[in-house]
Amino acid sequence: MTQFDPAQDGESPKDPRLDSLDMQLKQVRKAEQIRSGERHAVPAKGMRQGNRVLTELIAGPAGGALIGWVIDQFANTAPAALLVCMFLGIGVAFRNIYRISQERPE
Repeated sequence: MTQFDPAQDGESPKDPRLDSLDMQLKQVRKAEQIRSGERHAVPAKGMRQGNRVLTELIAGPAGGALIGWVIDQFANTAPAALLVCMFLGIGVAFRNIYRISQERPE
């Protein structure tokens, strides 16, 4: 039984029917991609804008808090610089989000 099973020995010659089938499958897949218009498209502008908004919401306050914390460590002003810089970061983030929202999403 194993003498007729090509998967058992690994040294069996290539089957021309399988090669032909593989070539046909590649042609059909390529034709389907062309027909359906599938291609590696870049994300829509609206999705990119959403990612930018999310980045601003995270990076603005976090960056401001980090800068404020560093200032507090050197100036020994405990939470004052941290709070001020964090609120400035929130303000800058909201300003940038407003600017992003003014762009046309197309």
